Amino acid sequence: MQTQPTVSFDGVAVDDAIRDAALAHIHDLEKLSRDIVGCHVVLSQPHQHRRRGRLWSARIELVIPGADIIVNRTHHLDHAHEDPLVTLRDAFGAARRRLEDCIQRRRGAVKAHEPHDEGRILRVLPAENHGFIATPDGREVYFHAHALCERALSGLEPGTPVRFTVEEGDDGPQATWVHVTGPAPAPAAGKEATP
Repeated sequence: MQTQPTVSFDGVAVDDAIRDAALAHIHDLEKLSRDIVGCHVVLSQPHQHRRRGRLWSARIELVIPGADIIVNRTHHLDHAHEDPLVTLRDAFGAARRRLEDCIQRRRGAVKAHEPHDEGRILRVLPAENHGFIATPDGREVYFHAHALCERALSGLEPGTPVRFTVEEGDDGPQATWVHVTGPAPAPAAGKEATP
């Protein structure tokens, strides 16, 4: 790694044991890929319920040549995440999957166990840094700007065809990888494009 990995705590006391656990997870990712340029981890407790316990959140930013992998996990419904080590395990598991996907794409290979769905951009909310994909079977799938491959969120138009990988998130299906497969359809005279 070209830069020293950092682990910081947002609004909570610094805990050396948690920092050491995060650094161990980072070391495991380095074994997977020597291309990692930098890594920054932020731990916080945004959901501080008095009766139900304090749930941890982890944000991981991995920098690799040509891409940034960002995992932002807030587990407001899963009380196993009152334990920061469980939160780290789950967040780094997601980061590892995204890094493996990136490595596979660079090699031109696609994992057989992750079929890609197809759909069209339904709507884009640049101010909120996310959007939604409409699938042929009528589902609506959330995606964050970080899931986009080689494209900016602001450049997407409703109706643009995409291929994506979906996983079940805390609030429903979410795309973890989105690839634009063609241009948005041209709107008919006097009509707006529809997905």
